[in-house]
Amino acid sequence: MAEKDQQIDRIVLVRHGLPALSRKVRLTWREYRDWWLKYDEGGLDENQKIPPKVIELAKQADIVISSPLRRAVETATLLRGKPPDLTDPDLVEADLPSPKLGALKLRPQTWGFLARIVWYVGWADGMESHSDARIRANVMAAKLESQATGGKLVLVTAHGWYNRMVKGSLMTQGWKCISQNGDLHWSHRIMERETDYYNER
Repeated sequence: MAEKDQQIDRIVLVRHGLPALSRKVRLTWREYRDWWLKYDEGGLDENQKIPPKVIELAKQADIVISSPLRRAVETATLLRGKPPDLTDPDLVEADLPSPKLGALKLRPQTWGFLARIVWYVGWADGMESHSDARIRANVMAAKLESQATGGKLVLVTAHGWYNRMVKGSLMTQGWKCISQNGDLHWSHRIMERETDYYNER
């Protein structure tokens, strides 16, 4: 006779570690786009501390999935001493189309803030739009949900804004965010859901 039990599926969304590329520069909007390309190509700063909690979660993980960008892959590798089990292009960060503000020079953080605002309200300048990124996040959430089925813990190393989007997609599918600690490098969100399964007894 089959009896119903419950199990907990978990997905941990980790933002990558601190990148090596300096943010102590002032750039025009064009220079910022070039800077962002270098950011995407670059790896992590060698001198940084990894939060023990994230290391512990990585040790517990049944599978580690990473964005294919170097900073995310290096994050996964640092967390457990070997490369991620899988990389998925659907985990890359949502684009940041900096607004065209002439010769004005700003810090990368400021350009990122302005770019995210105009992107969020619909301006993409030929890059991935907010609506398209939302569709991609929904697709990625479904993939992660499938990987976590069966009481597994899936740890994801990806990117700040996109992790937020995946979190939202998971919550619309009934997942709960039981823990989060901000949006800085190495921050993480723990998502859980209870599912029923049947044992033959």
